Amino acid sequence: MTGVAASGPAGEPIVIEAVSHRWGDLAALDGVELRIEAGETLAVVGPSGCGKSTLLSLICGLTEPSSGSIAVGGDRDGAGRLRHCALMPQNDLLLPWRNAIDNAALALVNAGASRDAARDAAAPLFEQFGLGGFEREHPSRLSGGMRQRVAFLRTLLAGKGVLLLDEPFASLDALTREDLQLWLRDALEREGRTAVLVTHDVDEALRTCRWIAVMSARPGRIVLHAETATLDRAAVLGALRG
Repeated sequence: MTGVAASGPAGEPIVIEAVSHRWGDLAALDGVELRIEAGETLAVVGPSGCGKSTLLSLICGLTEPSSGSIAVGGDRDGAGRLRHCALMPQNDLLLPWRNAIDNAALALVNAGASRDAARDAAAPLFEQFGLGGFEREHPSRLSGGMRQRVAFLRTLLAGKGVLLLDEPFASLDALTREDLQLWLRDALEREGRTAVLVTHDVDEALRTCRWIAVMSARPGRIVLHAETATLDRAAVLGALRG
């Protein structure tokens, strides 16, 4: 499969400084410090409930931290951060009444493009994403892996410099997941955007991204931040176990 063309916007840096967050009486994050350079890819791993998804919500401006600060592309307010970010949730959220190309092009239509113009923008990428010939199929006729590729294409076509991916392959079988992990690594390398991938899968983190951040149990803290090339699975598991 050919890779994704580097046709998107340049990546934006993310700076997270002393961020803590509470949901009512529940402490979700405690003193998180991270700097993600423009164009870098970071996998965030940690036990269930440690605040990984909360961190994505904070980065993209859907939530403001209880304390500390986050800047994306230099913008610190929530609305400013959101302008730089596209979020891909765990569930693909494809609209069942729209075919694949119209689902992929949805962000462009929502931004004011005509349906024909949005389809024209999305169409050249379908072959690159391994979806050639499936443009007119509805989600019910696509495999789980194909649905996730359509969802990722929709995320890219939002035209943002920062991609936030929240366990996008968690619901897939092991063989499909491994295939898509390698595909995603190739896509992210060619896109050149900044990407943060939240996952519970250590192998996925090491296989997909250049950097890894390991979080502790709730309230989540960063206990390891390193390049994946310098680590093996045992080192990451050791950090997870404390």
